[in-house]
Amino acid sequence: MTVTPETPEFPMARAAGCPFDPPPGLRSRQEEAPIAKVRLWDGSTPWLVTRYADQRALMADRRVSSDISRPGYPSPGAAPSGGSPVSFILMDDPEHARLRRMVQAPFTVRRVETMRPAVQKIVDRLIDDLLAGPKPVDLVEAFALPVPSLVICELLGVPYADHDFFQDNSKTIIRRDAAPDERVAAFGRLSAYLDGLVGDKLDRPADDLLSKLAGRVEAGELSRQEAARMGVLLLVAGHETTANMIALGTAALLEHPGQLAVLRESDDPKLVAGAVEELLRYLNITHNGRRRVALADIEIAGQVIRAGDGLILANDIGNRDPAAFPDPDRLDLRRDSRHHVAFGFGVHQCLGQPLARMELQVVYGTLYRRIPTLRLATSLDRIPFKHDGAVYGVYELPVTW
Repeated sequence: MTVTPETPEFPMARAAGCPFDPPPGLRSRQEEAPIAKVRLWDGSTPWLVTRYADQRALMADRRVSSDISRPGYPSPGAAPSGGSPVSFILMDDPEHARLRRMVQAPFTVRRVETMRPAVQKIVDRLIDDLLAGPKPVDLVEAFALPVPSLVICELLGVPYADHDFFQDNSKTIIRRDAAPDERVAAFGRLSAYLDGLVGDKLDRPADDLLSKLAGRVEAGELSRQEAARMGVLLLVAGHETTANMIALGTAALLEHPGQLAVLRESDDPKLVAGAVEELLRYLNITHNGRRRVALADIEIAGQVIRAGDGLILANDIGNRDPAAFPDPDRLDLRRDSRHHVAFGFGVHQCLGQPLARMELQVVYGTLYRRIPTLRLATSLDRIPFKHDGAVYGVYELPVTW
């Protein structure tokens, strides 16, 4: 395919007044040119894949690589350099599988379910604090961030007292417009912090994931740097994504009162679980696409992708594909959305999805029933949405009741 000056830039801008919908340019591509070139910040021109079925096929194809070090991999921005370590999610098997197996046990559905009562207590306590405190209140600071931060800190063995430090640095790492040296510095600070915690766990192991990683270090299966690197990944991913989903989901529900009523008036766990899946499909907080590179020539949907070509699988518009989800731009909490690609697909499917699902089920199944008159304390157009980050959401969500 010929690249012309008209090749659109990616990421694309959302339409004014439509903060919950993917950019209109993605819809146009899905309808007219579902696999076509786009231009990135560095001038590179990977393929943008916009249809749900094509995305699933490519994410399951062993000829497609997640290895960020391969030539042609589409960089999401001015990425950290100077020897910054790479996480296992940006590796291929067998190294990806080897490292992933070391941390997957706490994230199995069975293990996560044992945490549900503790998460329920956290959610109830934070709602008690909301009801006892002043209003309006910023739901992000008072509720959406503390819930997953407390949970991931407990699971990893990270002191919650340090949450300001790791939240500030994680925001810098995922901010799309952060300068490279800012990201390197933030990653370095978090890596040094986690390295110190791994050292503490070597001396005084406890019943947490960092202690288990420290045990792998002691056994010679991991370097201490690798253990710290994995800790950074789990800490950042474990609170940023779920926190943004809590706040963004609440904003969307408050703008769809009929759908909010479905959750507020039911305590059916199956309905709540289904509502979580639909919100994940509808909102897609990861809006820079899944990045890949082709290892061999691949023919798909009438297009030939050559070995070494970069790929961006735009999961936000994939989850709005009418071929997979009828009337996809309508939020419908009773829809069966379990086959969405918000968590990806294939061997790189999100490790923490059982934990995220459970946390969101507890939050969405509790918050609106306990505060039935919850409403925005400002207009939607005054809410600061995160158009500048790898994780979409809101910086603040003023609410009252």
